[in-house]
Amino acid sequence: MAAILVSSAGPEAEASLGVQRVEFTSSGGYLIVEVLDDDLVHFEVSAVSSSPGTGAPLFTTDQVAKTDYPGPDTFQQNGSTLTTGDLRVEVNSSSLCSTVYDTTRTPEVLLHTVCPQDLTQGWKGLDITQESVQHAYGLGQQFFTGGSSDGDWVGRVRSPGGNYGNAMVYDADNGPVGNTQIPVMFAVGPDTTGYGFFLDHVYKTEWNLTGDPWTMRTWGDEIRWYTMSGPDLPDLRQDYMELTGRPPVPPKKAFGMWMSEFGYDNWGEIDTTLAGLRSADFPVDGFMLDLDWFGGVTAGSDSTAMGSLTWDTSAFPSPASRIASYENDDGVGLMTIEESYIGAALPEHTDMAGRGYLVREGCSTCSPVYLTQNDWWGRGGMIDWTQDAAGDYWHQTKREPLIDDGIIGHWLDLGEPEMYSPSDWTAGVLPGKHAHADYHNMYNLTWADSIARGYDDANEDQRPFLLARSGAAGIQRHGTAMWSADIGSKLTALAAQQNAQMHMSMSGIDYYGSDIGGFRREMLDSDLDELYTQWFANGAWFDVPVRPHTEDLCECNPTSPVDVGDAASNLANIRQRYELTPYYYSLAHRAYQEGEPVVPPLVYHYQDDPEVREMGHQKLVGRDLLVGIVAGEGERQRDMYLPEGDWINFHTNERVSSSGQWLDDVPLWVNGTFRLPAFARAGAIIPKMHVDEETMNVTGRRLDSSVHDELIARVYADDAASGFTLYEDDGTTVDYRSGAVRTTELSQQLVGSTATVTIGAANGTYDGAASSRDNVVELVVDDTQASAVTLNGAPLTQHATEAAFDAAGSGWYNAGGNLVVAKSGDIGVGSAKTFQFTLGQAPVTLDFVCENGTTVPGQSVYAVGNVPQLGEWSPASAVKLDPAGYPTWTGTIGNLPPSTSIEWKCIKRQEAGYPDSADAWEPGSNNTVTTPSSGSGGVTTGEF
Repeated sequence: MAAILVSSAGPEAEASLGVQRVEFTSSGGYLIVEVLDDDLVHFEVSAVSSSPGTGAPLFTTDQVAKTDYPGPDTFQQNGSTLTTGDLRVEVNSSSLCSTVYDTTRTPEVLLHTVCPQDLTQGWKGLDITQESVQHAYGLGQQFFTGGSSDGDWVGRVRSPGGNYGNAMVYDADNGPVGNTQIPVMFAVGPDTTGYGFFLDHVYKTEWNLTGDPWTMRTWGDEIRWYTMSGPDLPDLRQDYMELTGRPPVPPKKAFGMWMSEFGYDNWGEIDTTLAGLRSADFPVDGFMLDLDWFGGVTAGSDSTAMGSLTWDTSAFPSPASRIASYENDDGVGLMTIEESYIGAALPEHTDMAGRGYLVREGCSTCSPVYLTQNDWWGRGGMIDWTQDAAGDYWHQTKREPLIDDGIIGHWLDLGEPEMYSPSDWTAGVLPGKHAHADYHNMYNLTWADSIARGYDDANEDQRPFLLARSGAAGIQRHGTAMWSADIGSKLTALAAQQNAQMHMSMSGIDYYGSDIGGFRREMLDSDLDELYTQWFANGAWFDVPVRPHTEDLCECNPTSPVDVGDAASNLANIRQRYELTPYYYSLAHRAYQEGEPVVPPLVYHYQDDPEVREMGHQKLVGRDLLVGIVAGEGERQRDMYLPEGDWINFHTNERVSSSGQWLDDVPLWVNGTFRLPAFARAGAIIPKMHVDEETMNVTGRRLDSSVHDELIARVYADDAASGFTLYEDDGTTVDYRSGAVRTTELSQQLVGSTATVTIGAANGTYDGAASSRDNVVELVVDDTQASAVTLNGAPLTQHATEAAFDAAGSGWYNAGGNLVVAKSGDIGVGSAKTFQFTLGQAPVTLDFVCENGTTVPGQSVYAVGNVPQLGEWSPASAVKLDPAGYPTWTGTIGNLPPSTSIEWKCIKRQEAGYPDSADAWEPGSNNTVTTPSSGSGGVTTGEF
């Protein structure tokens, strides 16, 4: 064995030692250890007779974005032991095994020992000792069967899809879903110990984490990987995002709802769908056009439109003017689908073949492949995205005209690739490697790269936004969201989608979604309306974009939330998503700047809580919102786990103090609409936008042309000071990259009976930014009301009712339901606004009495009425009374809106299942009562 050390000064040599490389050799091959930072080490191992040596950086694939690491601040070599400020690497001189320790912990932690196996064989790999690791996350997209959202990788096999890795695969639970290799794994042990492991490899890979050691098996000559250490999962994931690239900020419209189906045959179908949404008061931001936009396809034929990427003007005449009309008049954008296949009879095929830009059959001078298998799209060739020149030419000739027409996104389909010749030849992504296996899993990454590069080369102001079915590590940095392929319309698939999202988030994919409602409607085995309602609610919380989609060639499978599912629930859930757009958009800026996840699993922020280690059925949105998924027949309530701390029910404003425990039977039907259970962390500050029946899209366009650009902050008061940064930009251009961003610091603290909320002076600006605006604080408190509110020390006027508050230019009011609302009036954004709320006034209560309430077993008496605290006339959300003086039923209901006329009735209702129907209503007129301004309003009585 020989060891050679070469120190090479990096670009920051004055501040560090430079990157350090050490080579170890044995009869079994060589191992090079490249120390990039104190907590990041790069390895290469191979059995080939000659190594690249230590004089140059180790090879990286296009999955890696950052290669200019400065090297460690400290480094020592003592024989085969290498030490930095954070890590110690011990190399076995004969086996080339490397053992890595995290030396920042006391006592130090052995992370793993990695041993090469079968390096001289075709199917080779690494053995990785499990050590103290308990759970593992990431590894891309693979669906589990069994209908569960939970589960990490320990104890499982992460199998590749198809013969080469990336593939759309079928199983009975989930339908045809994606299997995408993103070979990063985050392994965690007790408390916050753990490490990141990134395999920079392009070949088909199998990970077996069922025993000890874990095994990774793959093809290829060299195996390269990174080990990264850190104090916790947030640090590790952010290091990975630095290595492979952070996602750019998507266009703001990407956070809205995009309607889609396979497929819209003409403009008329889009117009009909849009009119239905507008008439039902749904906001919408765009439509995605499947194959029909370029004329459809002809199965089994060379004469197919696949690959023309040119408008079928017989069905879609005057595309540029129609696109402009949709944007200018309706506030919606269009995204067009594209594939990598070109019909053999098309002039585009002749052109690309003549330039050498198509994948070839077997050799560099051979003819283009002629694909005939699974020829539902026709027959022909395939673009070689591994050639930059091919991607650049295609973008210039085909995509730029679409962008000029006004298309604002690109839908990349079949990018695994789905169809291919296994004996094909491409320019390749590895030096000297041209076979199919050598590029298969990088194909969609190179495709996405060509689009992002095309935008940059053309100096487009518009942000690129891509939606892809497959990918690789690093695809996120090209502005790519991913979706889970042709998923089945099954509740098991909806549940498994949430587990896949959990691991995709930990694989660096922040923008991930599904065909809401399921693409394969023929797999439906439950009630469609219930499935769609649940799926749409989940999508409205977690998906970017929110995209209903299905196969509808029969014109019998509607996708619009107006036409399928519970329309009232769909409307409530999509409006909630639009209200939260400023929060999601701020998270997007944090993802771009810092690599923070938009929708992380609970384990990301609560790594030391063993209850959440495998939990995929609850998720976080950012740091501050906790949401439970629902995917099951007959679901009317579900239990929610609340990590230690105070949490506030997002829908009811009720506070729960948790020591890390379960909250039983949280209702899913809130005031007559289906809602996922959600909780805000105490101290959370959630920026919002105004949404009502006039709202058209996420940019604030309104049907009545009015302007609602106020800054709204939902603040969950807490005695621990907290803050949130609101990010704003123009929403469409790349100017944010050069600093055209406005940030506003929001903060809160509750001290005794005084809650202080500050909206800081805005910092920065962008084209179209308002110079002044109203500021609205929605303060959520705990079982109290305000007696006074000041703004920058001056008292604000109290309003008795919401109507009076809305009509006033400024002021405040007690809204009931643990909510106090204040607004500043129009004020310049350059000045700070400090609201102080004097709390302690008793919340409004009433004693409700229902007489002659005789019931049968399983039935009880409830009060229901016209305010949220009484269910807004929904029996499912009515308040159960106590039969203490049976058949008289009584109950005290608190947090009612003050100075408000309430109408209500007694009902008899089944106790189980939150039914949204009553067995009997109190006869006659509604009972009426006016609440006091504070405290108890006495007794109000109804009678059967």
